[in-house]
Amino acid sequence: MSKSISIFIDGASRGNPGPSGIGIVFCDEQGNVVKKLFKFIGNATNNIAEYSALIYALQEALIDRYDEVKIKSDSELLTRQLTGEYKVKNDNLRLYYDLFQHISKGFNKIEVISIARENNSLADKLANKAIDSRFDSSLKIE
Repeated sequence: MSKSISIFIDGASRGNPGPSGIGIVFCDEQGNVVKKLFKFIGNATNNIAEYSALIYALQEALIDRYDEVKIKSDSELLTRQLTGEYKVKNDNLRLYYDLFQHISKGFNKIEVISIARENNSLADKLANKAIDSRFDSSLKIE
């Protein structure tokens, strides 16, 4: 039996580039929150923060042994690059895109879904909470 999860991700940057954080929310098939994570990632652009959230989310999903993952993001650039609609032209994002391609091999299925910003408020709050807690850069799990 496959184990599946929906993961809401968000990255935030104050200044772009500036102090940045990531927020990740794992939800089961009924929509219940099963895990929340956030982390301060230092100075980065918003796009680097979005991709960092993606990579941390997939790593956590592998640790938790999920087979099928639905990534939900309000980043148009990230979702369109991951679905192949946009090419990755920025050298700084290419590494993260390549990491996504590599980590993806650990899952039976990955679906990337673009969602409206208002449907990603919890991940957004966590990303901003990470920036507010910038003196502690460890990955926080709630």
